[in-house]
Amino acid sequence: MGLLVFSALSKRILRALQGSIRHSPTKFLLLHIFVLDIFCFVKKDETKIIATNRKARHDYHILETYEAGLALVGSEVKSLRAGKANLKNSFAQVKDEELYLLEMHISPYDKASQFGHDPTRPRKLLMHKREIKRLLGKTVEKGFTLVPLSLYFKGSHAKIELALVTGKRKYDKRKAIAEREAKRALERVFKEKTR
Repeated sequence: MGLLVFSALSKRILRALQGSIRHSPTKFLLLHIFVLDIFCFVKKDETKIIATNRKARHDYHILETYEAGLALVGSEVKSLRAGKANLKNSFAQVKDEELYLLEMHISPYDKASQFGHDPTRPRKLLMHKREIKRLLGKTVEKGFTLVPLSLYFKGSHAKIELALVTGKRKYDKRKAIAEREAKRALERVFKEKTR
């Protein structure tokens, strides 16, 4: 959106000043740089990753991923901004047509005094009703599990990436490790040949 605003405004400004700077390319270039500097401050939706669940990618086959918002209290948001969260052993579950994240640990905020939060309380996830119903059908009928992959801020909102997963067998894990090591060995050989 910022780029569209920039292009529309810069074209208007340049058309308005076209007559006065037509014969001077340096003035034209300086004006264009000035307009670029002004619109560099347009803020985009930046994502800041707080925590990732690396073990989930090792232990499960990931079939689909979803993005969900989190309903949090103030002290939890402050702790997340400080990066004090852990997704290990956490999972999502549908209860009464609402989605909850269980066993996620957010450390208590130091300056919250007695009005802090319970570190492992169930947290409500914000998704559309039809998505929740679809997830409920898949988790109940087919035996899939909902596991969080990463926790991040998108702009000023806390979001979580959920994955619909099935468990890997021991031989699947060994096969994945062998493929990864073979790929690394090939990359090492190619890197040595290019030197």
